[in-house]
Amino acid sequence: MSVNREILKLAIPNILSNVSVPLLSSVDTALMGFEDAPEYLAAVGLGAMVFNFIYWGFGFLRMGTTGMTAQAFGRNDSKDILSLLGKGWMVAIIISTLFLVFQMPLREICSWLVGADETTAPLIAEYFHIRIWGAPAALGLMVVMGWLFGMQNAVYPLILTLVINAVNIATSMILVNQYDMGISGVAWGTLVAQYIGLLTAIGLLLYKYKSILKNFSWQLVNQWKSYADFFRVNRDIFIRTVCLIIAFGFFFNRSAAEGVLIVAVNQVFFQFINWMSYAVDGFAYASESLVGKYVGEKNKPKERQSILWSFIWGGGFALVFSIAYALAGNSFIRIFTDQPDVISRSQDFLFWMIIYPICGFASYIWDGVFIGKTASKAMRDTMLISLVCFIAAYFIFSSWGNHGLWMALTVFVVARGALQTLWMKWI
Repeated sequence: MSVNREILKLAIPNILSNVSVPLLSSVDTALMGFEDAPEYLAAVGLGAMVFNFIYWGFGFLRMGTTGMTAQAFGRNDSKDILSLLGKGWMVAIIISTLFLVFQMPLREICSWLVGADETTAPLIAEYFHIRIWGAPAALGLMVVMGWLFGMQNAVYPLILTLVINAVNIATSMILVNQYDMGISGVAWGTLVAQYIGLLTAIGLLLYKYKSILKNFSWQLVNQWKSYADFFRVNRDIFIRTVCLIIAFGFFFNRSAAEGVLIVAVNQVFFQFINWMSYAVDGFAYASESLVGKYVGEKNKPKERQSILWSFIWGGGFALVFSIAYALAGNSFIRIFTDQPDVISRSQDFLFWMIIYPICGFASYIWDGVFIGKTASKAMRDTMLISLVCFIAAYFIFSSWGNHGLWMALTVFVVARGALQTLWMKWI
């Protein structure tokens, strides 16, 4: 099978899976966007961002697991493949337990980070104290997803994502529209869906990988010295992701300083970014799996081909999104809200949605390549420098108000892509 066909075989299910992820937050946004006051829309956006902060920070459970599992798959090392699944779950259990124990200070820190005010803080707290109980399921699913991608299996993650999102959307709509539960209905919908997703994941693993799982033993995960490489890779990915959290947290914190209306506008536009990024990430995920496999096989020519085709396809999709936002951006805005003031104010910033996909797609693809190569130190260093560029750009363009924020975010993704391109010479 050609490398291009391998990419499409992995990327198409990934795209379908990834595009359904922003569909979830888009439905939540739409459910709150048609409430009577903009603070509901702002609160669900900030509440979801709180959990993005939390789960993004531990996204290494997926990313690190993918890269290392893919390389073990390329080496045909079944013992290491099984060990990585067990180690990932062990770490997920420990982290989620800490989340539940320290949920009060965690909520306060995250609320401060997103700039919650007296109108949105009570709604965010209501949302938070329901969704936090989904942490064990959410982190466990990260490990399963990463392991499946490493095993070159993009179909099962698609099944899991569709199940989770279908349950979430249906439950949220029933609780909000029929039982008038407001923001708590949205939170309960997500919580129920996460645990149904975890149960589905366990069932799929037992069905597909029974021959591998039957060899599982406690000795594979309780040898703590063997965690050294696992934590080395994941430590750097964690630092990289914390930088990403700081950047987006700073963005929404400064948005809040501009007022509830600007938070609502930016929340709508983040749905635009989500649709683009998760679609392009379909090819980034494919490159994680394929680059990792070819590194394990020590097959340099196919590794290079997989990188090239990932960029060609990812860039093509980014261009499609830019054109779509240019031609139909106003119609997309009305999908998420019917509030005249939000719609009117959004017109001033639609330009940024047109240029963002082209400016940002390279950073998404390079992330996939670096994960496949387990080049975690390079990911960390390029992100640290890009974060400095983002903060500097904000202060340079702060007089532009919300335009300055979007300018800084655009500088951020351009810097990431450019630095990662340069760094490839040394990894």
